[in-house]
Amino acid sequence: MTQTPSSPSVVDAPADHAAWRRARREAVTGATGNLALVETRWLPEGADPAAEFERAVAEAPATVTVTRLHRGNLDTGAPEHGLRFWDSASPAIRAFDAITAFDYDPEWVVEAQFTPVSTERTIPFEHIRDNGGSRDLVVPGDITFTRDGVDYSLGAFDDDGTLLLVFGDATNRAADDTATYSSGRFLFVQRPDGTGFGDAGPVTLDFNRAFVPPCGFSVQYNCPLPPAQNRFAVSIEAGERQVVFSDGFDIYSV
Repeated sequence: MTQTPSSPSVVDAPADHAAWRRARREAVTGATGNLALVETRWLPEGADPAAEFERAVAEAPATVTVTRLHRGNLDTGAPEHGLRFWDSASPAIRAFDAITAFDYDPEWVVEAQFTPVSTERTIPFEHIRDNGGSRDLVVPGDITFTRDGVDYSLGAFDDDGTLLLVFGDATNRAADDTATYSSGRFLFVQRPDGTGFGDAGPVTLDFNRAFVPPCGFSVQYNCPLPPAQNRFAVSIEAGERQVVFSDGFDIYSV
């Protein structure tokens, strides 16, 4: 995933946003970008992760990169180990056309307040490939703001030291040219004062940099879905909309 740069100034915002869009295209089409993921292989219990990784690397074609990953078992929390296979010549990369997006709109740069909570607090996030099951993710604090007379309190989880907001809005259900990825979108939370998320302070939600989650590029991802508190009743017509492929390509038919 591509992290969001710091919030641009009002004068530079459109040009900076265009650069962000170009960087997103380069990232998703890279050798280990979202479009390159062709297999996620979870290892059987008792397998040696290091040995399996070395074997997979030795057997991989020249265009394939192998990486390791781990997670907790959905029922027991026990560690599970896996391998990911990234192909720089994947069918999805070859068929990729564009990521459609709304025009930049400064009205969707929202200033909010972050209030930290206990580091032990988690929120259950349902994941797209867990058949209705949920995984508890650490949410370090509350993000609050008021817009058009409505008070919002959102939960963003800790994604390797950066707050990642998983949100849904009315465009996920739209049937016209405002439609966005149906499962929701992602947004990295910006801290304009440069401090971390252990202290209270202002944050910026630049919805122009809302992006299609990795599962919109490959079915091999298991993306979290927006929890109830992160679902907006209004349409957020900002940020990325849909991934477009040529020649009728469909990631679900690979």
